[in-house]
Amino acid sequence: MKKLFISGHGGMVGSALVREATKRGGFHVLTATRGQLDLCDQHAVFNHLASARPDIVIIAAAKVGGIHANSTYPAEFIYQNLTIAANLVEGSRRAGVPRVLFLGSSCIYPKMAPQPMPEDCLLTSPLEPSNEAYAIAKIAGLKLCQHYRAQHGLIYHSAMPTNLYGPGDNYHPLNSHVIPALLRRFHEATQRGDASVTIWGTGTPRREFLHVDDLARACYHLLEMDHPPDWVNVGTGEDLTIAELAGLVARTVGFTGKILTDPSQPDGTPRKLLDIAKIQATGWQPAIPLRDGLAAAYQDFLAAIASGGARL
Repeated sequence: MKKLFISGHGGMVGSALVREATKRGGFHVLTATRGQLDLCDQHAVFNHLASARPDIVIIAAAKVGGIHANSTYPAEFIYQNLTIAANLVEGSRRAGVPRVLFLGSSCIYPKMAPQPMPEDCLLTSPLEPSNEAYAIAKIAGLKLCQHYRAQHGLIYHSAMPTNLYGPGDNYHPLNSHVIPALLRRFHEATQRGDASVTIWGTGTPRREFLHVDDLARACYHLLEMDHPPDWVNVGTGEDLTIAELAGLVARTVGFTGKILTDPSQPDGTPRKLLDIAKIQATGWQPAIPLRDGLAAAYQDFLAAIASGGARL
């Protein structure tokens, strides 16, 4: 049985990875809460990995948020994500961990990248300014794994997921991503009986969304490969406009009013669709349609309300 350390196990991605490991079997899952291990503390991380001696480390821990959070707290986003990646990658090397999977983001690719975005368009032109800090940190994590693999012969590799959603998401009104933010906004508007809901921006940017359980399946698929790519895109290969997404969320929640746009707010990158040909060629495919995933995500939001948890 392989010892698997999942950093960030309490988050949306980490909890999905724990669920999938339990379902598959064959893993002794190691975790540590923030109270037990500060991933920004190099000494603590090095000692923890040296003591635990995992066979595999998945770096799912990250400081994450939507456009508002990225624009407001860029210093925290770049510092914390750079530090987490550096501490876990170097700590794994020192502890003799033979395999590391680093989770990045589709925002690593240029703002005006070709669509869909292939892996080889990385660093070919400027990034989207609104999330540049986060993207740079994720690029650094990817490059750490690539260069450690080349120099030390370790299987350190990366997966770059598209926009994620699903159980365990953060529904904060300002700092959440677009799907949880819309779920909350439309739910509250329905409860109040509002005649309309206004969404940020023009509604025209196109986005791709992947259920977090599909990402978890992709991660273990990659971990089963003897020679995985240095980094690989993980998405659905399909996108829709933010306005179309808002309509889907409204129908999921039961909101029947008008949907308005606010062009004074930022749109972000015009389009972010991943080219997933590389991972598809290895035999992986997404399995959860967006409509079904949204319905399940709304039930998770209702459960978060009922529990009065910190995710609100």
